Amino acid sequence: MKRKPAADNARITHPDRIMFDGSACTKGDVADYYRAVARWLLPGLAGRPLSVVRCPGGSQDDCFFQKHHADSLGDDVHPIALEQKSGPANYLYVDDIEGVIDLVQMNTLEFHPWSARVDDPEQPDQLVFDLDPGDGVRWPAVVAAARDVRARLRREGLESFVRVTGGKGVHVVVPIARGPSWDRVRGFCDAFANAMAERAPERYVATMSKARRPGKVFIDWLRNARGSTSVASWSLRARKGAPVAVPLRWDDLGRVGKPPAFDLPAAKRRAARRKDPWEGFDDLKQPLPKP
Repeated sequence: MKRKPAADNARITHPDRIMFDGSACTKGDVADYYRAVARWLLPGLAGRPLSVVRCPGGSQDDCFFQKHHADSLGDDVHPIALEQKSGPANYLYVDDIEGVIDLVQMNTLEFHPWSARVDDPEQPDQLVFDLDPGDGVRWPAVVAAARDVRARLRREGLESFVRVTGGKGVHVVVPIARGPSWDRVRGFCDAFANAMAERAPERYVATMSKARRPGKVFIDWLRNARGSTSVASWSLRARKGAPVAVPLRWDDLGRVGKPPAFDLPAAKRRAARRKDPWEGFDDLKQPLPKP
């Protein structure tokens, strides 16, 4: 029996299309999921330039990143003119769940927002440290690394929040007051990550060199450059099993089993029965420490 699309998903064509290897989740399920988690998803997504991962044949087929706007994406997907090295170009953003559903209709699975908003894209308002385990690093070491980052940020006067990425790693995210330039934000994150690697070279590395990463956690600070993005909280990942990037309370991080910890059904259930794990994030306007 074919799956009947929900009334809210009347715009979704081919709702029965399987979108993930190793999962029965369909395109209609993806739209239902994003509507169900909209109140948690949109605060970190709406009004920000986006890159999206589109998978016309599902995650088991070829997928691609898209950051530029096209009229074919839907009426609720908007353009914003941004400078890039080759000159100005129209990037894309959404304001509401209808824009998200337009992108799902175009087979979008993942959402990767900038750390700045469309009303002032030259002033970032958050920092993101992506903790990526190298070969041989077990999950408890990743959890310990996230807690270490949190502790060191606190010494700088900064509170942080944590999410599992739907992959092997963890993001530590720091809301800041707008004002510092991209260069200053990038410089702070560079110095912070390299200081951690210098203090504990047996545990951490702050360079992308794969030759130096086995047995260590890569503190990826490069997501803090202009134009870089990070996966949104509550975004699906275009990977086997329909995993989700889920924000957590710090107290819950140690209770997570090996990643990926949440698939689409589990994330949907969690969003329905939990309070906002990042409560207070949007109200926390922290000044970036001076160099």
